[in-house]
Amino acid sequence: MAEHLKNDAYYGNTRPEMLPFIPVGSQKILEVGCGDGNFSAQLIKEGVETWAIEPNESSAKSASEKLFKVLHGTIDDRLKEVPDNYFDVIIMNDVIEHLTEPWDDIQNLKSKLKDEGVFVSSIPNVRYAKNLFNLLFKRDWKYTDDRILDITHYRFFTKKSIRRLWEENGYSIQKIKGVNRTKSFAFFPFAFLFNVLFLFSQLDIFYMQYATVCKKK
Repeated sequence: MAEHLKNDAYYGNTRPEMLPFIPVGSQKILEVGCGDGNFSAQLIKEGVETWAIEPNESSAKSASEKLFKVLHGTIDDRLKEVPDNYFDVIIMNDVIEHLTEPWDDIQNLKSKLKDEGVFVSSIPNVRYAKNLFNLLFKRDWKYTDDRILDITHYRFFTKKSIRRLWEENGYSIQKIKGVNRTKSFAFFPFAFLFNVLFLFSQLDIFYMQYATVCKKK
């Protein structure tokens, strides 16, 4: 589905499960791919600057009504307008998989972080139980309008390759944790039995995304 055909809910997520990964006391925050700005809006309080970069025009307009400063465009378009060594936190919630060359983008964003700043991300897990079940038993890799096999995704990641993405591009991982654990009656039994078979060495398949907190090396 083309970007302009995404429904309103796609850009309006609040992602409350990601809030605990934002360090307390962060004053300068940049969210890349903010959608309607609803996540960063939850971080607003006195003295906090919430910046954002958003390529979707209508979402950027909506976000600009909530956040301190919103730049409409891509990272390549607008990054030069973002100050260096300025932000306590940079956030990318389910954005990295939409980028054609995410390693270049996270390297370019590194200069925008303060020395002690953190990069917080959520990245879909291609080994999520539902996706793995469809691949193994239905022998299918069907693109959809959202979630793991969103048709607008260019890149796919596992927990291991998420680690590699950050570590090979100048970051040290402070925390990596699965979020949005499967609650499906259809796929939880599969995930459990799969882990029994492999002596509980495949726990990653329970999680739809992995949240990661990184610092510059």
